[in-house]
Amino acid sequence: MHLISIPAFQDNYIWLLTKDSQTTIIVDPGTAHPVIQALQQHQLTPDAILLTHHHNDHTGGVAELVRHYPALKVYGPEETRSKGAQIIVKEGDHVVAGGMTFSVLDVPGHTIGHIAFYCSPYLFCGDTLFSAGCGRIFEGTAKQMYHSIQKLAALPDNTKVCCAHEYTLSNLRFANYVLPEDIDIETYQQQIEQLRAENQASVPTELQLERKINLFLRCHQIDLQRKLGINDPTIEIWQVFKQLRAMKDNY
Repeated sequence: MHLISIPAFQDNYIWLLTKDSQTTIIVDPGTAHPVIQALQQHQLTPDAILLTHHHNDHTGGVAELVRHYPALKVYGPEETRSKGAQIIVKEGDHVVAGGMTFSVLDVPGHTIGHIAFYCSPYLFCGDTLFSAGCGRIFEGTAKQMYHSIQKLAALPDNTKVCCAHEYTLSNLRFANYVLPEDIDIETYQQQIEQLRAENQASVPTELQLERKINLFLRCHQIDLQRKLGINDPTIEIWQVFKQLRAMKDNY
């Protein structure tokens, strides 16, 4: 399979995934023009659009792309119906497009109806999980978001996390603020600073790396809990996550 990331707006990524043919799938097209350019450049014909949630920076290009490519099928959660989704999907469903099969996962938190698409090893998780971070909780609850992230964290080590924003460096700076003695975080921050200085993308990232440098996947660790001032052995882990997410919101 061949993955292409298309930068959009200030820090969004739109994704194309192709398998052994000239047909491809498009994930979260917030705008159409750079997508059409990339399709023409790589001589690709889009087979389907996959939408993770309803926010405009993930759906704003759907109508124009469908006008440009009338055969396109658009898959998404119920909340994207008004944004152009033609085929509504939820956890347990499978999307067959571009010669690939994607499992659908419900991951509420950022929005109530947020979903993710998984076709090993590629995970398109929208604004749920980021490299070294996670999305803000706009519509759901911290408990929902925690369980959504745990669901994604249970995927295989080699899972390529194709998130929708270039937030890695700011997330690492926060992580280094919380755990300044963590060598993995410090070393990776230095690598990403160099990468971004060269205007290169920091994603996709691999889940095995995220387990080391993403604090939101480490809420069960006692050292992190103590850094947050939590010394209650009976606390539920989602409550640790809630406190960490609130800390990040105010960072």
